[in-house]
Amino acid sequence: MRLGRRLTQYAHGGGCACKIPPGELEEVVAGLGAAGDPGGDGDLIVGLDSGDDAAVVRISGDMAVVATADFFTPVVDDPYDWGRIAAANALSDVYAMGGRPLVAVNLLAWPREVLPFELAREVLRGGRDVAVLAECHLGGGHSVDDLEPKYGMAVTGIAEAGRLLRNDRGRAGTPLSLTKPLGLGVLNNRHKATGEVFEQAVAVMTELNRDAAAAALKAQATCATDVTGFGLLGHLYKLARASGVSAVVDAGAVPYVDGAREAVRDGFVSGGTRRNLDWVAPHIDFGSADEDTRLLLADAQTSGGLLVAGEVPGAPIVGELVSAGDHSLVIR
Repeated sequence: MRLGRRLTQYAHGGGCACKIPPGELEEVVAGLGAAGDPGGDGDLIVGLDSGDDAAVVRISGDMAVVATADFFTPVVDDPYDWGRIAAANALSDVYAMGGRPLVAVNLLAWPREVLPFELAREVLRGGRDVAVLAECHLGGGHSVDDLEPKYGMAVTGIAEAGRLLRNDRGRAGTPLSLTKPLGLGVLNNRHKATGEVFEQAVAVMTELNRDAAAAALKAQATCATDVTGFGLLGHLYKLARASGVSAVVDAGAVPYVDGAREAVRDGFVSGGTRRNLDWVAPHIDFGSADEDTRLLLADAQTSGGLLVAGEVPGAPIVGELVSAGDHSLVIR
């Protein structure tokens, strides 16, 4: 449902490609981790230090609360699909920690004098339908009048404290599984520029990471992250650095959404993707990987899959964690 409006034209960026670049973000939050005991109930067991996907607080025994928030500008023109994508993306942070979402609240920014509220209703309907699919309660939210439309959710979930998927638990010798294909960023950028609709990309972005997380836990995995705005290379570098290991990526084993390579070839690469590549490049041996492959590996994903240290049935193995002191990445 477009109602004659192209939502992507009302935003300077799209989806997770409009995130603050990882290097700049780390400078902003440096030193802002927990300072001593704040006096609240429970124990913060995952916080800001490793840049993980969500915060986790132990509240009783092995019961833990998982908390996260995620929102972004339109990644597609269809408001219903945008709502579904943004909701799946927000819920993904809970799944990436090995948790189960319990309740979410909407986060909506809307240019009320520019775009009709009929569109906003469709966005919220998309978010509601994905929350229902995830068996997650949706209880209201917060809205503001803004120059750009933005939508997402704050999500609270639960997890077993002893069975979390964390980005600082990677061990050398462990294979890396990727549960969704890459290339969502370049296809979204092509959509924004041309209006072409890529249903295959929408299908990937609206798929919940629930089953992938369950499969990872069943396989006894303890380390994972979701692949979103910092691209595969950016999120893998953060995981390797937090875990004190390095990684090898088998570029030929990485899956891509249909049309992604053509989109890179035709120049539909976002600024966010190029910033990702610039950030990780000093830490990577690219080997013989060409420029298009490098860009795809750094492509800013929206509602991407899980990158799991371990073998996940049905997911391709795209590399391995290895011993090394410099947390470098090697592309082969």
